[in-house]
Amino acid sequence: MRNNSRYPLLAREGWVHTAVATGAAAAVHYYAGPLWAAPLWLAVVFVVQFFRDPPRKIPAAPRGVVAPADGRVIAVGEVEDPYLKRPARRVSIFMNVFNVHSNRCPVEGKVMERWYHQGAFLNAALDKASEHNERNALWIKTDEGDDVVVVQVAGLIARRILCYAQPGERIAQGERYGFIRFGSRVDVYLPPASRIEVGLGDRVRGASEVIAQLPR
Repeated sequence: MRNNSRYPLLAREGWVHTAVATGAAAAVHYYAGPLWAAPLWLAVVFVVQFFRDPPRKIPAAPRGVVAPADGRVIAVGEVEDPYLKRPARRVSIFMNVFNVHSNRCPVEGKVMERWYHQGAFLNAALDKASEHNERNALWIKTDEGDDVVVVQVAGLIARRILCYAQPGERIAQGERYGFIRFGSRVDVYLPPASRIEVGLGDRVRGASEVIAQLPR
């Protein structure tokens, strides 16, 4: 099980971006003045807010499923799980460029399998993005035997999905396991008897809000 305390408030995935943006803004400020540098300093602010990674308090919900990402719920319903080939209930969360983009594990358990699929970069808010876009899926089996699949889906301008969890590892609920750069979505496939606790349009915060309850 990983120690989440090693992740700083500014996600490590953004260190290079922040350094480059700050260096460019500082150079233009020094040689051309603050007026010319103003747009670049705004870019620095955007980069810092995009890669921020604040700590989250995980709720005490033994059968709860926490949100794997910040964003807006854009799909809730019964579907066919394309990874485990089973009936499932799916919750999809869309992240815009102003949301925190670190991804958190919705449940505690063992990572059974990981799948990566190359694909297109359609608008992540479209339902067909779950089937056609670049994506990375994790199958997690809880200690109670429930199967949960969480899928990182690249978006229109996202070009890099990062996932640090590997098959055979244990992973904690709310643990930070990945990152998607610049707009995307996360799908969660749950057992069909799960009780969904969010609705379309709801805004959720990764790791700190319960979006469903697993069947007992």
